[in-house]
Amino acid sequence: MTFISLGFFTGISLILAIGAQNIFVIEQGLKRQYIFLVCLICSLSDFILIFFGIFLFEFFKEYFSVVIELVLNILLFIFLIYFIIGKIKFKYKETNFQTVKDNSSIKKTILKTLGFTYLNPHVYSDTVFFLGNFSKNFFITHKYLFGLGASIASFVFFFSIGYLSKILSKYLNNQKSWEAINSFIILFMGSLALYILIEIIISLKNHIFLI
Repeated sequence: MTFISLGFFTGISLILAIGAQNIFVIEQGLKRQYIFLVCLICSLSDFILIFFGIFLFEFFKEYFSVVIELVLNILLFIFLIYFIIGKIKFKYKETNFQTVKDNSSIKKTILKTLGFTYLNPHVYSDTVFFLGNFSKNFFITHKYLFGLGASIASFVFFFSIGYLSKILSKYLNNQKSWEAINSFIILFMGSLALYILIEIIISLKNHIFLI
């Protein structure tokens, strides 16, 4: 798997969930209001936060000791397990989308989009912490490719649900479809968790050996 593909599938696994931001984008698509602008703001925001996380961990990498890196990997593993458990416990609830066109101005729509994006704590945990932490040991060029893949996933996802919301809304109200999506996410994130766990075990063995 290439680093672009790894970034893409990791990014799409994190973003594929019904949350306030995604519902807002779908509603804008159904209303045919400022779709391009809303999708662009969401996608560019992810791009900025993804690379902020990557550069943040790259900048502080020189200060990482074996213990700090081990702690970060353990936190990353806990986050993955928490994420997977949340998906396993996921119970489908029918989402009622607002389809009636309203009189929201472009300024109000922009502010709403920014609010749903930057006031959402999951955005930071997914983009800055998770993607930045996960790629911290990649070579710098691989980090760029990984970040690019994750950013492409955001652009593809947001513009897809924005412009194909009429079609997608049928599937979003289908329990079996969401169960299939969640199964894919659980399997993919489970493989990432296993990879991190192996790194933790190797790090612990090396640390114990050095002591």
